Amino acid sequence: MAKIVRAPLFSGLIFNEEGEPAEVAYVGDEPHYVILDAGFRRHVPSEYVDRQILKWFQDQIAAHQELVTQGVLALLGRDDLFSKAMVDASVKHLDELLEHGLPEEARTWLGMFGFRVIVDVHGDVVAIHSPMQEAEE
Repeated sequence: MAKIVRAPLFSGLIFNEEGEPAEVAYVGDEPHYVILDAGFRRHVPSEYVDRQILKWFQDQIAAHQELVTQGVLALLGRDDLFSKAMVDASVKHLDELLEHGLPEEARTWLGMFGFRVIVDVHGDVVAIHSPMQEAEE
């Protein structure tokens, strides 16, 4: 059985602290974000960075759970108990995106809305800029 090679979830949305975009490279089958560091190209496993971002999303959603659920139900045009349970379960399992990937359209929309993740040379998330934060301010 062939191993599935997955793509980084947030490619095109990761930047170093100087604002330079991270590239994507593969070491064997494992995807990495390439963080530029004064002429050096530091390879950080994409899963390490992606998990930090997914945790941030989960925290944001948890803080506004009811609002998020109602918004998704409104988008779906549904308002029944079964649909609500499905939406709630989906939100709680965001980490499954690591296995299934993020649709290219979703990445494109995030980028168009100004979503950017700043990481240090070790791949630790320093800041996340999102339209949600700007709207709250």
